[in-house]
Amino acid sequence: MSTYGTRLERGSWALYDFANTIFSMNVATLYFAVWFVEDLHQSNTRLAIASALASVLVVLSVPLLGAISDARQVRKPWVIGFTVVSCVACAAIGAAGAGRIAWIFAAYVIANYTYQAAQPFYNAMMADLAPPEELGRLSGIGTAVGYLGTIVGLLLVVPFFNGAWPGIGALPAGLIHTLRSIVPFTSQGGRAATFAPTGLLFLIFSLPLFLFCRDHHPRAGAIQLRGALRDVRHTLRDARQHPGTLPFIIASFLYQDAIGTIIGFMALYAVKAMHFAAGSETTLFLVLTLPAIVGSYIAGRLVDRIGARRTLVLSIVAWIVLLLAMIAVPTQNAFWIVGLGIGLIFGWVPTAERPVLLSLVPEEEAGRFFSLMLLSSRAAAVAGPLIWGVTVDSLEPGYGSGLAYRVAVLTVAAMFAAAWFVMRLVPDDHARRRLEFEV
Repeated sequence: MSTYGTRLERGSWALYDFANTIFSMNVATLYFAVWFVEDLHQSNTRLAIASALASVLVVLSVPLLGAISDARQVRKPWVIGFTVVSCVACAAIGAAGAGRIAWIFAAYVIANYTYQAAQPFYNAMMADLAPPEELGRLSGIGTAVGYLGTIVGLLLVVPFFNGAWPGIGALPAGLIHTLRSIVPFTSQGGRAATFAPTGLLFLIFSLPLFLFCRDHHPRAGAIQLRGALRDVRHTLRDARQHPGTLPFIIASFLYQDAIGTIIGFMALYAVKAMHFAAGSETTLFLVLTLPAIVGSYIAGRLVDRIGARRTLVLSIVAWIVLLLAMIAVPTQNAFWIVGLGIGLIFGWVPTAERPVLLSLVPEEEAGRFFSLMLLSSRAAAVAGPLIWGVTVDSLEPGYGSGLAYRVAVLTVAAMFAAAWFVMRLVPDDHARRRLEFEV
């Protein structure tokens, strides 16, 4: 009898990607950055500090929690706990009001930290759900479902922002009034009204994982904190025992830095560098998400066909080309074309990197190595947004938004290039397994 997850468990697991990308798009990408910088007149650097602080909290806490999780082989309670706190903190951003910057700052840090902290435990659950030869497909389905969640989340939340749907126009005033009377902290509309419904949707679509997924191999006994701390210290040492793991973690540091930075600031780039009208960035991201659904499924199939490492390298190279094109294009129409290309490959990295790591380390140690990968990417997330913020704030007064934001994108492309160079040290497990099969 198979010890892997049922279809209901796999579907519930994938639906969590649907849930957390609602938060990722509406808060981390679309509304918060523009609201904080454009509407509340805060600096790019202050926004970067908030994101960096959330990442520092992840760096300080998640490795220890991951080691504890591995010792007990229990992932689900951590996902539930962090998700609930993130949803509450997300709603608290909208409750703060425009004049309470310290409250907004703190609520955003907590919401962002707990959103990130749930990820390694969620990713580690995947090893219990499918055999190794099906992990690429499951990861790709999860990522594709996640981008479907992005679209649904955008459509359900945008009426709280401006009372309209992209491409359709204004919704009936009575409907808008009813929605805003049901969901708290939304009565005034605007970007501040998007955070409470985002937190609510994140929670609702997480419920299937809460209810139907389980930890398949939990271990009884008391948690030995000293042993967990020892595991944290030994994780980097142990990484050297699994060839390619340490270079992969370093590469993850670099490309996650790049992705996190461009996600956090792309809406601002569209408004400030490409001069999109205020509010039109919602339509932009809605349209760009559509190819991400197809692209994520394609990436999952590529992982199973050509291998996770090759798929990941291909995605990194594509990111470099498209970011250079973004810098070069002079018009909004050309920017749309580049954006559609980015949308198509946007889900390739998360689809490929989970199977890459699972191919390099033992399954029973997946939790702490996923935590190490998150530690690496969050440490990087301290640097990337700060580099972006300082670059823009230094160049914009003298050279204008167009040049300042384009130079900032160039720093992101350089991070991807460095990741591509390091990935050459990661072995191709797919090629090795194919050779073993042929022999």
